[in-house]
Amino acid sequence: MALPTAVRYEMPTEFPQNRVDWTLDPSRAVLLLHDMQEYFVNAYDRSVDPLRTVVPNIDRLRSSARAAGIPIVYTAQPGDQDPEERALLSDFWGPGLKADPAHTDVIAELAPHPDDVMLTKWRYSAFIKTDLRERLRESGRDQLIITGIYAHIGCLTTALDGFMQDVQIFFVGDAVADFSLDEHVGALEYAAGRCASVTRTDDLVKAMSAETVSA
Repeated sequence: MALPTAVRYEMPTEFPQNRVDWTLDPSRAVLLLHDMQEYFVNAYDRSVDPLRTVVPNIDRLRSSARAAGIPIVYTAQPGDQDPEERALLSDFWGPGLKADPAHTDVIAELAPHPDDVMLTKWRYSAFIKTDLRERLRESGRDQLIITGIYAHIGCLTTALDGFMQDVQIFFVGDAVADFSLDEHVGALEYAAGRCASVTRTDDLVKAMSAETVSA
């Protein structure tokens, strides 16, 4: 299955009701920028929503996180993956990215800083075949703010995986994007009902600027 092209849809304005009332604590949190690579972002028309909203929102969260001392972690898939390493992903998505900066680079607007962490990602979940859980544990952090693409695939899988490892997930509904509005909304509904607190960029920016603010 090839990735879609020229994806455009209006961002959802209503978010589902959360089942939890977790509070973001900057001393416990890590910000994740999930797969914001050229290859995946090229699925979108960048001049309109959702990317027109999502990219600036991620940038705001990144700036606020850095100011609050919240570690920033990126995931990025490698190019020219060995078929044995890629395994069953090939059955659904083909060979994946080429070993070309036009595919593998994080988009320029969100390029990582030298002190950010870059994880090589091999599966939908950012926890599989990476040391993300160990990094959280070693730093004494147990909250993960999820942004990026695609909401109903890697972002949601990472949220569910983190929840099952006792990590509180903050799923930023206006800082993730998907193939369609229906899939975007479906990811938010599943996350809010099963494994995360679905929140907005504005609320998290406020939370990062205070010691603890209800998200």
